Amino acid sequence: MLFPSPIENFRFRGYSFLIKRDDLIDTDFSGNKARKFLYYFKYLKENSHIKKIISYGSNQSNAMYSMSVLAKMFNIKLEYYVNHIPSYLKSNPVGNYKYTLLNNATIIESPQIIKKLKNNEIKFKKNELFIKEGGAVKEAEYGIKLLANELKSYQDYNIFLPSGTGVTALYLQKHFKSKVYTCSCVGDDEYLKKQFKELENDNFPIILPKKKKYHFGKLYKENYEIWLELKQAGIEFDLLYDPIGWQVMLDNLDILGEKIIYIHQGGIKGNESMICRYKYKKLI
Repeated sequence: MLFPSPIENFRFRGYSFLIKRDDLIDTDFSGNKARKFLYYFKYLKENSHIKKIISYGSNQSNAMYSMSVLAKMFNIKLEYYVNHIPSYLKSNPVGNYKYTLLNNATIIESPQIIKKLKNNEIKFKKNELFIKEGGAVKEAEYGIKLLANELKSYQDYNIFLPSGTGVTALYLQKHFKSKVYTCSCVGDDEYLKKQFKELENDNFPIILPKKKKYHFGKLYKENYEIWLELKQAGIEFDLLYDPIGWQVMLDNLDILGEKIIYIHQGGIKGNESMICRYKYKKLI
């Protein structure tokens, strides 16, 4: 893995930004997944009795794919639960779903099991390792603290990154002296605050407001358009979170000021399935 990840200058719509290129850390563990799962490399090396990773989330999750790679590296199984797999996706595997299956992981449709996993109603065997959806666990702090250390010479900058579970923004703020800003991409701002409180008691990142309400996973033509504009400017970003992140950041430059570092959290492999969806819906 490439640590520390590079920081590059980037011009967009007449403004200058610094981009922390965590997407370049590793092909399989790009971005925040490299940070979130770094602890588990050490853990699995020291705990050879673990034979299976159990987790849950969406059928195109970046975390799902990264966990499948982790399991393959240590010659153990990944058992991953999803609410639903469309029949078309089963017949025509694409994106993270396809690459996870190629790593011999097992993806199981079961809303019932997911509910039990969320409510801590399942007792795991001693040889099983449970990782919460998206790697939203205290163990993620181990790798994210390294990110904060890589940014310690940029304390006069404000940091911005879009959030799913919010764990990267949360632990980055904990170990970074200056302000960390974020925006909610899964659920509303209250949902994101709830995610913060499940892991820490205080010192939360600042959640910037969105001018528009977005439904997670829904396709928006303007999101594709800003993603394409960013790609044409020189950097490919994630097509699910980053379009929202960039729009929110641009709408709040009066708060963020001129010195901004945008954290590129990877997730590029998921663009393959997102572009297929945009084409299928005839939005591009």
